Amino acid sequence: MTLELPDYETIAVSVTDKIAHVVLNRPEKRNAMSKAFWVEFPDAINRISNSAAARVIVVSSTGKHFTAGMDLAVFAEAGNSIMGGKIDPHIHAESFRIHLDHLQQTFSSLYNARQPVLAAIQGGALGAGVDLSSACDMRYCTTDAYFTIQEVNIGMVADVGTFPRVLRQLPDGLIRELAYTGRKLEAAEALDRGFVNQVFDSQEDMLTAVMDIARQIARNSPLAVAGSKHVMNYAADHTTEDTLRYMQALNAGILSPAHMMESAAANMQNREPVYPDLKAVNGPWD
Repeated sequence: MTLELPDYETIAVSVTDKIAHVVLNRPEKRNAMSKAFWVEFPDAINRISNSAAARVIVVSSTGKHFTAGMDLAVFAEAGNSIMGGKIDPHIHAESFRIHLDHLQQTFSSLYNARQPVLAAIQGGALGAGVDLSSACDMRYCTTDAYFTIQEVNIGMVADVGTFPRVLRQLPDGLIRELAYTGRKLEAAEALDRGFVNQVFDSQEDMLTAVMDIARQIARNSPLAVAGSKHVMNYAADHTTEDTLRYMQALNAGILSPAHMMESAAANMQNREPVYPDLKAVNGPWD
């Protein structure tokens, strides 16, 4: 399967050995999320997910910091939009809701991707950087990394995805403290609280380890991995009983004896298993 991508201005994308690597690529701006980013990033993630050209996605960054969050120029434009000018305030509010939905879907693309998404974070992940990180399946960081719910420091409520996701990933009291104070969640505390899986001394060590984990995922049945992610996401929003019943219906449809036999044969023959890739779904009729 091939992955066709346009030329992006804010990110770099590559696919090697079934691993898609999406790199935030504005180090001179601390990888602040410009207006172009909010179009390019979800476009890349959705293309990867739909094409099934990769079995796992790694998101990393360049320079000293993972991301400074939303670019100040975007904030300024949003501020002008919020004012509404002479537009009927209720009409304006409805259009702003659509604008905010677009921003939210930028990171929901990670959560909804068919493939697991691993984030490799160095330095600061501020504001929308927390939204991005929390939408990934797993997070890894360097010793100098920190996370800040920056929005409270500029007089607004975080609204692009932090709260509904981080409330599942951190203790209630801690997330409230972070949200109300705007203080940093340093790497050591993030590890202790389970927000990140591992902490590394350098970005190079982190990327080496994350890519190794990605390769382990890519060796497994894409059908089993995608199904597992789908069910875990479902379970986050449903009761145990609902999820158990849903699991019955799902596995009745996608449980593959052929994949299980290939796993057993590969183990007995001391070789890598060979599984079919997921089918590309580029449109509603594919």
